[in-house]
Amino acid sequence: MIAAMSDATPLVLEPDAHVTCPNCKQEFSLEQGFARHALEGIEAASAEALTRLREQERGVAERRAQQREREQQETLQRALEETRRTALSQAKLAAEQEQKASRQQLEALQKQFSSAQEQLAQLRAAELALREERQKLKDEKDALALQVRREVDAKLGEREAQVRAQLQEQTTLEKAELQKKLDDMAAQMADMQRRAEQGSQQLQGEVLELALEEALRRAFPLDVIEEVKKGQRGGDVKHHVHARSGAKAGLLLWETKRAAVWNVQWLSKLRDDMRESGAEAGVLVTMPSAIPKEWGTGCLFGLVDGVWVVCWSVAVQLGEALRAGLLDVHKQRLVSAGRGEKMEAVYDYVTSPQFAQKLKAVLEAFQRMRDELEAEKNQTMQRWARREKQLEVGKAALLGVGGELQGLAQQDLPQLELHIEP
Repeated sequence: MIAAMSDATPLVLEPDAHVTCPNCKQEFSLEQGFARHALEGIEAASAEALTRLREQERGVAERRAQQREREQQETLQRALEETRRTALSQAKLAAEQEQKASRQQLEALQKQFSSAQEQLAQLRAAELALREERQKLKDEKDALALQVRREVDAKLGEREAQVRAQLQEQTTLEKAELQKKLDDMAAQMADMQRRAEQGSQQLQGEVLELALEEALRRAFPLDVIEEVKKGQRGGDVKHHVHARSGAKAGLLLWETKRAAVWNVQWLSKLRDDMRESGAEAGVLVTMPSAIPKEWGTGCLFGLVDGVWVVCWSVAVQLGEALRAGLLDVHKQRLVSAGRGEKMEAVYDYVTSPQFAQKLKAVLEAFQRMRDELEAEKNQTMQRWARREKQLEVGKAALLGVGGELQGLAQQDLPQLELHIEP
């Protein structure tokens, strides 16, 4: 029975287990009811059954573990596959979006490039139009300048004709009056030359300085002409330029030199005086014999190392130009305050081509006036010489006729004795 049980279902009994006899109903332990060898057999069978049961349970557990592992691997595989598909889908979507954005950006760049090309074409067209307009304005300006020049030449011709007509009308003036004027002028020139030769160089310089002060006061009544005292630094004359409103527009420093030759040291001294007095511009007035060696014939003024050098004959005209420049700078400074220091603004203006052109225009006008005056003077002297020759010829002829008549008439014509005073 036990063997059958062991074959059918494993039976496990503890050594101290109790059983009840079916006949007598007496309860006793297995150790008391069975023999020793039967108990050992039961124990061996129980141990063997227990071992097999444990191996079965271990196998079941291993199979379950393998099953769970396979299920987990399958679940993980499915999750990985799902993740991969999701990642691929997202990557594809991102790639499509990036490609779409790239296409949009490329289209935007193409539009910007097209717009830039259009703007460049417009700018080129505008530049071409501007250049054409500038050339047109230049041509119109040249044409206007030529027309003005022609009109000026025509007016000068008319004026010359009028002057010639007036001079022809004045030919009836008496020779004595003309001779007296010439004698007076010669006497005055001789007197002035004698005084100039007698005066010292210092006195000559003082005379030139006083003459400059007087000329500046007459030419610029609104400005303050200040004399620099002897022994003080700061040039010879300080010219304080004032606007019509009374506001001070700047300072011109004048230095006079009446010498026979040019001295380059004058420039450095005047520049030092300009810095010390805070003048915007400095002017060195000299004589035609004491000008820079590099100047050409007929050059009366110019800018040398930051200092204006001018001959005495055109000093006031240069002062007018410099004063106009200071007033212009003053107006610009009032309109736009803070554009720069006074010295820089004045220096920029007086060194500009426009200012040089203005001064050249003034000089050309005075040179034309002087040339016309010299021409008129030469023509007048020539007419005087011709008339004087004619008078001498007439005088000689008249005296000859009187002498011949006197010789023929002897004492009968005493009243024909002629005496013509020279």
